[in-house]
Amino acid sequence: MSEQASPRGTFLKIADAVKSRIEGDPDLTELPSAADLMRDYKVSRGVALRAFGVLQQEGVAEPVPGGRWRVVRADTRVDRRPLDQRIADVITADGLEVGEAFPSASVLAERFGVSRPTVTKALEKLETAGVLAGGGQGKVRTVRAVPTRKECS
Repeated sequence: MSEQASPRGTFLKIADAVKSRIEGDPDLTELPSAADLMRDYKVSRGVALRAFGVLQQEGVAEPVPGGRWRVVRADTRVDRRPLDQRIADVITADGLEVGEAFPSASVLAERFGVSRPTVTKALEKLETAGVLAGGGQGKVRTVRAVPTRKECS
């Protein structure tokens, strides 16, 4: 029986190959998708997911919303707070005052590397909390209140 036909340990070999790829490319931040691993190594989805599980156990990778995986590096700090809290920080980071226009969902989506619908949900939470006003199709959101530390945490 050839080594290719045996599923035992295949996920470990894939995990080692992905780890080598991570170590070889210090700029790599996002791992290939499960579909990419399935195609490249000709394995099932379960084997690809087990390989990701090994990488997670070893602290090399972590899952992100949307079924993707990102590289975890010891020297890099990642903000894991909910998106609405990170968006609220834009007010203080950009020095926005009450009444000023807030960046659009498209701009925020690009800035945070997420989809526009995801940003829209976070903006709706901020509107409900009274931090932002306005919104809706074609309307500019404005800053209603500068969030305090208590509101952001």
